[in-house]
Amino acid sequence: MKLKLYIFLFLLTATVFGQQKQIVTSIDTTKNKIGAEFKLTLKTTVDAKSKVVFPKLKNIGPLEVIKSYPIDTVRKNDQYELIKKYGLTQFDSGKYTIPSIQILIDKKPYLTDSIRVEVASVKVDTLQQKMYDIKDITKVEDGIGDWWKYLLILALIIGIGALVYWFIKKRQQKKIEEEIYKTPIEKATSLLNTLEKKELWQKGEVKAYYSELTDIARNYIEEAIEIPAMESTTSELIQGIRAASVKKKMTLTPETVENLERVLKQADLVKFAKSKPLDFEITEDRNKIQKAILTLDNAIPVEVAVEEDTLLNEAQRQKQIKIQLQKKRNKRIALSVAAVLFLIFLVTGYFIATKGFTYVKDNIIGHPSKELLEGEWVKSEYGNPGILIETPKVLKRMDLTKTLPKDGLALIKEMQSFGYGSLVDNFSLMISTLKYKQETPIDLPKSLEVTIKTIEAQGARNMIVKQEDFETKEGIRGIKGYGTFSNVDEGSKSSTKMYYEILLFSQEGGLQQIMIFHEEGDTYANDIADRILNSVELKKATN
Repeated sequence: MKLKLYIFLFLLTATVFGQQKQIVTSIDTTKNKIGAEFKLTLKTTVDAKSKVVFPKLKNIGPLEVIKSYPIDTVRKNDQYELIKKYGLTQFDSGKYTIPSIQILIDKKPYLTDSIRVEVASVKVDTLQQKMYDIKDITKVEDGIGDWWKYLLILALIIGIGALVYWFIKKRQQKKIEEEIYKTPIEKATSLLNTLEKKELWQKGEVKAYYSELTDIARNYIEEAIEIPAMESTTSELIQGIRAASVKKKMTLTPETVENLERVLKQADLVKFAKSKPLDFEITEDRNKIQKAILTLDNAIPVEVAVEEDTLLNEAQRQKQIKIQLQKKRNKRIALSVAAVLFLIFLVTGYFIATKGFTYVKDNIIGHPSKELLEGEWVKSEYGNPGILIETPKVLKRMDLTKTLPKDGLALIKEMQSFGYGSLVDNFSLMISTLKYKQETPIDLPKSLEVTIKTIEAQGARNMIVKQEDFETKEGIRGIKGYGTFSNVDEGSKSSTKMYYEILLFSQEGGLQQIMIFHEEGDTYANDIADRILNSVELKKATN
């Protein structure tokens, strides 16, 4: 629903209905307590043949109709006086305006007069009723509940556990990076050196030491001589070596094979019979394994590789190196991303715990009204009589003359309107000024009432209206209408609760009007509206 409000329709309405005196409006009292009844009385005198229709209403403006009284008829010569009464009430204290209502007389509409009433709160008898101290301020819990606290605690526990696990693993064992060796002998030699640096047997882990020692030897034999050494028993492995030495024409001495067999059997005793060799025996076994591996490597006939095969092997090796480097790089990236996400989660959790969920949402995701409030404001003068006002955005000129009938437009000398946003936006603002060709007295409460009806005609539902006096810093007085209404989206059938404020001023026959709309409960929009209204400066009309 676009913000196309017929702002100055009330000017024509006030002129027309000012000449219609057929409806007399009265009320039994203009001040009452909360929940008490105001009795609104409407009188009209008509001919015997006239047909009068009083509307059936549930609400008259902000007041609720609690009773609709039967119509009283009094005959006066050839005419009849019809009297209709409505019982009204309001359960919130404040000053309210009972708006005009439409009465049909012979199918012609007539409006009643608007009446201002005041609803006062019920006074408490402090002498008869026991009084208590004011309670301490209770902090309002955020609407999201306490689930985020448990989630934050769980995240902290997981984070601390991961750090402790990483620290312990780092202390227990240094990270062994996977390496790609050119030859099996290079791999075996490097693993033997690494085994010695662990000092397993010195720490009493003899079984683990022999297990790794023999695995290194078996792995070398399997890769270099190409026999299934890892799955073979000691006897099968020795037989395989002897058979391979004949097949591959390897020059091996019986002593080399015997030394290797002796160490492998010693390892079997340690692993399965819980044998405990002496320190010097362990050292000798290690030396025998190393010597046996070197002897086997020297005994393998050297094959001169074809240049193409060498290049192919080198290319494959380089490809494997790139794959390994890429894996390491991806792992580092994944760890970095995980660390950043975890840090963001902790920081967000901290601010939710200390500032609240709404604060985090508005500052991280963003909020349209907040951006307006914190943006660069503009101070400009609009219309004639001029309105000097500070706004978050420059207002655009609007042409509302097309919305007025021709006979009403003939009474207007000058009309200017400026606006920002619409009713479907988070925040909207409109400023309008008008001058008559002839100076005309303006009834501000009547003008406010017709403006409210115009807003209702544009789709506002369940409109609550409150009215009070308003005075600028320069002492210029006007009226302020404010309240809430429901803005219904016809497409989705969803409803948004809106808050509005309307200022009206009349100077030397000129009219100045300011209207502000925003969603109810939007604290940033409330601050925007307060800043705008506090900046209002009015100028007198110029000819």
